[in-house]
Amino acid sequence: MLNLRLTQRQIKSELRTVTGWRLRGKRISRLFVFEDFMEAMRFLNNVAQLAEGMYHHPDVAISYNRVRLSLTTHDEDGLTRKDFRLARKINRLVK
Repeated sequence: MLNLRLTQRQIKSELRTVTGWRLRGKRISRLFVFEDFMEAMRFLNNVAQLAEGMYHHPDVAISYNRVRLSLTTHDEDGLTRKDFRLARKINRLVK
């Protein structure tokens, strides 16, 4: 099987392309804060559509107006370009 997992050097380079995302072990994570619960849920529904379209799904934690998303590629046991592609698409939702 082809190993798609990124090296530390590649991860460092990719992190520069995803404003607000932080490396946490074998995943990247970002906290999004909204005006209220409904705005957070609208955002999360948009994320769900993006994720489903890529067949790549984030781990999600939500608390009222705060949404933390976390990305990793479970099949590769680490980060791949797919994680960073989805992070960039998610970032475009909040600009």
